[in-house]
Amino acid sequence: MFEPCKTDAMLNSTGKKQKVFIVKYDDINHCKAIIDNKLCTAVYNPFSGLFYVDDKFGVIDYIEPQDIKNGEADSK
Repeated sequence: MFEPCKTDAMLNSTGKKQKVFIVKYDDINHCKAIIDNKLCTAVYNPFSGLFYVDDKFGVIDYIEPQDIKNGEADSK
């Protein structure tokens, strides 16, 4: 069973490494991450050991800060 975690990931928008919160991991090609209050698609590269988050074209939803505090932000 996967536990949500905070880890380093490469971002599509900047091409740089940044801390993200991985909220769902079905397999290496189907992951979801939260970065800057956005729920985004992500993939995991086992060779580099990094997640790659598409925060440019893979934005699924925007999360309001009050939703996070109330526990209403769910991974879809």
